[in-house]
Amino acid sequence: MTDIAEEQKSLVFSVIFGMIFALFFCLFTGLGIWQVQRLGWKTDLIAHVNGRIHLPPMPAPPEAEWPDITAACCDYLPVRVKGHFLNDKEVLVNALTSYGSGYWLLTPLEIADGSVIFINRGFVPMDRKEPGARTGSQITGETTISGLLRMGEKNSFYPRRNDPSADRWYTRELPAIAKTRGLANVAPYFIDADKTPNAGGIPVGGLTVISFPNNHFSYAITWFVLAGGVFLAAGFVIFSHRKKIYM
Repeated sequence: MTDIAEEQKSLVFSVIFGMIFALFFCLFTGLGIWQVQRLGWKTDLIAHVNGRIHLPPMPAPPEAEWPDITAACCDYLPVRVKGHFLNDKEVLVNALTSYGSGYWLLTPLEIADGSVIFINRGFVPMDRKEPGARTGSQITGETTISGLLRMGEKNSFYPRRNDPSADRWYTRELPAIAKTRGLANVAPYFIDADKTPNAGGIPVGGLTVISFPNNHFSYAITWFVLAGGVFLAAGFVIFSHRKKIYM
């Protein structure tokens, strides 16, 4: 009877621990497969963007095409647009660049049909924040802007969340920015202006960083190694336990 009871306990032990190990094996394997899929997606993204940024500038998508504008088709696409800046509605967005800490100068550009496209005119140092410290930087009259189309960003996380009431911005959250400036018919994208010099050298354009971290292969290997470790550990634990029972 003792042998039968021990055999039953061993069976229960094997089933319970087998299920636990199977759960973690499936979890780690699934995460590894997901990272392989992410690797394929990231590789395609990098290839598309690298091919896209070298195209000649095309007209910025008009309002009729805005519903079809996505990051997959249009992010980092070279574009140009003509209009006049609404300088009294410019926005400063916190930025950290190779020039140090400062701001992106985001200025709405109104085009002929009355729609608005925000232009990231470039980097402004912290001590040049006020318009008076950027003499000559504001462009009046009709102008043509060339640069890279970028999709609007989402709000950041605490503690660096956008605070519209205080006019404090950490991401280029276009709908919220447009609302604070009383703007309608605003494009879902903005344009990173190219490095064409501005009067007085401020803002500094052409600072778009085109870099995509691609660590998915190493992540996939890590998850698969963990899955293999779980499999081996399961075999060792269950085998050792059953061997102890029958000794």
